[in-house]
Amino acid sequence: MDIQPITTSQRLQVGRPWLLSTHGTETNQTVTLDVNKFTENVHWVRGIKTVEARLKSGIPLARNTTSGLYEPYDAAATDGREVLAGVLDTETPFGVGATRIGAALRIHGHIAPAKLPVPFDAAAVKKTTAALTYA
Repeated sequence: MDIQPITTSQRLQVGRPWLLSTHGTETNQTVTLDVNKFTENVHWVRGIKTVEARLKSGIPLARNTTSGLYEPYDAAATDGREVLAGVLDTETPFGVGATRIGAALRIHGHIAPAKLPVPFDAAAVKKTTAALTYA
């Protein structure tokens, strides 16, 4: 048996067209995401290898009060996901099959909702814990 380590690397492009300034970067919070609640090709894409993936930056997030984990924001939910907590600050790599990953949550700053990776109506947000300004 021959056991040899294999090293690969992948460069992520930190494109954040939705971010209008770096104001608020110092207030990002570390949160745990429930990866099972994110949809492939909507919220995340596979990398070069089929076992590598990355969540898109700018996804609006909310904390599910039942699990305590963060999931995509849903204004129609009744389990805490109707309270906008912020947006995913940067592309976040993970292994396909992972169920939980740590990520940076932007809770303060200036964003352009029209440039987020998923449809988002800032005017429809009724509850939020984030201090985001929309332009």
